[in-house]
Amino acid sequence: MNFKQLSKISAIAVFTFFLAACGDDNAEEAGEKIDEIVTDAGNAVEDACEDVKEGVEAKDQDC
Repeated sequence: MNFKQLSKISAIAVFTFFLAACGDDNAEEAGEKIDEIVTDAGNAVEDACEDVKEGVEAKDQDC
């Protein structure tokens, strides 16, 4: 996942937060959704990093 994709995911997450908070008036639920989206994005970045390190046969494959 590159920076452009991560930026799009972040923008969608922020938009979703505001939409959910305004529509349902339930900020806690919207916050939980944002946490899930951010966690998923972080996991995707970490997976991509590990794939790159694996591809170049790096000694340390932790990201």
